[in-house]
Amino acid sequence: MRQWLGIIGLAVALYILWQVRQLLLLGFTAVALATAINQLVLWLRGRGLKRSVAVILSVSLMVAVLMGIFVLVVPPFAEQFQDLIDLLPDGLSQIQSGINWLEDRVLGPNFPEIPDATGFIQQLQPFGTSLVQQAADIFSNSISFLLNFLLVLVLTLMLLVNPQPYRNVFIRLFPSFYRHRIDRILTRCAHGLGAWTAGALFEMIFIGTLSGLGLWLLGVPLALAHAVLAGLLNFIPNVGPILSAVLPMVIGFLDEPWKAIAVLILYIVIQNVESYLLTPIIMANQVALLPAITLVAQLFFATSFGALGLVMALPLTVVAKIWIEELLFKDILDQWQ
Repeated sequence: MRQWLGIIGLAVALYILWQVRQLLLLGFTAVALATAINQLVLWLRGRGLKRSVAVILSVSLMVAVLMGIFVLVVPPFAEQFQDLIDLLPDGLSQIQSGINWLEDRVLGPNFPEIPDATGFIQQLQPFGTSLVQQAADIFSNSISFLLNFLLVLVLTLMLLVNPQPYRNVFIRLFPSFYRHRIDRILTRCAHGLGAWTAGALFEMIFIGTLSGLGLWLLGVPLALAHAVLAGLLNFIPNVGPILSAVLPMVIGFLDEPWKAIAVLILYIVIQNVESYLLTPIIMANQVALLPAITLVAQLFFATSFGALGLVMALPLTVVAKIWIEELLFKDILDQWQ
């Protein structure tokens, strides 16, 4: 009877946790941010500063960095977006001219006629109308996003100021004989998140620097803003690099059509250098995540938690990997004779 009660209780607990998974993800996001900023806090404390002063300086630095990124990226892209709208007819004319040249000079009269670009764009108009309607939905959800952001910010600050009481509460959820073990696991999780953060920041700086230098040499407008965006989106493996290449390709095409191909080649080269040279050296030594596990984790967390799950997939995977290694492998399977 007790076993059945235990199973039922476990099932109910798992169901409740699944229903509040979005709230739990927000809490984990705050923990991950606090852990990342705490690395800077510990560094400042090592220079003789009090924790309160170190927290204030660290948070101020993070706010300054975020404001700098906003100033570098948002106003130029807003202006460039208006320019894109103004240049769209010229871009369509260039596409149609290229198609006509391809038909006349390369393919010949016997080759099947390529559809007119303008007609193709007209076929996409219903899709554009749908996008406008979705934009209205996004605007209506902005209040929810703002509230979630404020919640994460407040939780992060609370964890930074005095993290030990929250750690003690979590440890007390486990039996007394196992609490020292949980404390060691939490310490390893903190080290793992810190190592992953350091590796991710290094890769973001590397990608942003190479992207900005390459775009500047190609003469693509807003090279600095594109570089910052490429570095930020590199935080999301597999998906981020693809998204970061779209906007500079479009802007490069409207400036000079050949620049779109040049930008595509540039980003492919940079991503291959990162994937086959930088990541094995930096991230493999930091967190040792297999590429297939990373991809599966992204799909799972994106499906289960949405966009925030996709962004937080890697830190979630780092923590899950540590808990599986410590609890399942070392404490259960390795002890099973």
